[in-house]
Amino acid sequence: MSIVSITGLSVSYDAVLALKDVDLDILEDDFLGVIGPNGGGKSTLVKSILELVPYKGTITRSEQIYRDGKLAIGYLPQVVPFDMQFPISVEDTILSGLISSKGLFGRFTRKDMAHVQQLMERTGIGHLAKNTVGELSGGELQRALLCRAVISEPRLLILDEPTNFVDSQFEKQLYATLGELNKKMAIVMVSHDLGTISSVVKSIVCVNKHVHRHNSNVITAEQLSNYDCPLQIVSHGHVPHTVLPTHK
Repeated sequence: MSIVSITGLSVSYDAVLALKDVDLDILEDDFLGVIGPNGGGKSTLVKSILELVPYKGTITRSEQIYRDGKLAIGYLPQVVPFDMQFPISVEDTILSGLISSKGLFGRFTRKDMAHVQQLMERTGIGHLAKNTVGELSGGELQRALLCRAVISEPRLLILDEPTNFVDSQFEKQLYATLGELNKKMAIVMVSHDLGTISSVVKSIVCVNKHVHRHNSNVITAEQLSNYDCPLQIVSHGHVPHTVLPTHK
């Protein structure tokens, strides 16, 4: 079942075309890895789904991803405009992800608090609950913001380069956590690292002004070339790696 259906989507910034005639369905059990060159429109695609940029075309969103008339989508942007000087604890930062469902003055339950603690422990920041966000490293803040994105248990989780600022150990833990979350929600993850995410996601979406969905997590250099998606693939272990030439 499709929870987001995109038809004929085009987005421009000051007459510069970022996306053109995009058709894409996001299914309720999808785990999509969105790849493409810098400036190809990856972040624009997810911002369109979130209604953060004006667009032409049609985006139909299932009732499943609305709560009280508002989009209930978990979102971790590539760059978070966060005031590190604001005296808010890690615990309260995560709880703020429930405001859209509870309202600004809603009361948090014991169940809510237990859920926060569970998420913090899962992401390795349980010991930082009472610390202020200003005391966190970049990787620790990224983990807290991921917890905030999923605390409301959305039906769709969108992550834009979620491994920014995190170390390799947490990156492995993050992907394991996302695999568990995908049992309960669809996930769309933007990444530049095809070699790593290909072992995690279910399907690859290549974005370079146009969008091509490849219904597998295995994609060849020839397919990327056909999709006009000039990327370098770096992989380890038994997965072969390929370096693609730059498209003319």
